[in-house]
Amino acid sequence: MKFISHLDLLRLLQRALRRSGLPLKMTEGFSPHPKLSIARALKLGLESDNEEARAVLKEAVDILQVQRLLNAQLPVGIKIVSIKGEQKNKDA
Repeated sequence: MKFISHLDLLRLLQRALRRSGLPLKMTEGFSPHPKLSIARALKLGLESDNEEARAVLKEAVDILQVQRLLNAQLPVGIKIVSIKGEQKNKDA
């Protein structure tokens, strides 16, 4: 998996999120896609054990369930090892 580009990894994660059945928050516009970002782009050919990504869900979901659902949709060589939940304040 070290030869997968940053954009391909982003697409791979978007597809896994869609297939997982999680309540995703989508972008608005002509071609909606899940709100997802990867913190840093990894150079092609380099391996990493700790990439950080952020996805936005419409509602709260158990963190362990999110990890289990996503790992079931990811190919061999890519695995979610930990998830941190964060809730935004609706008043802000």
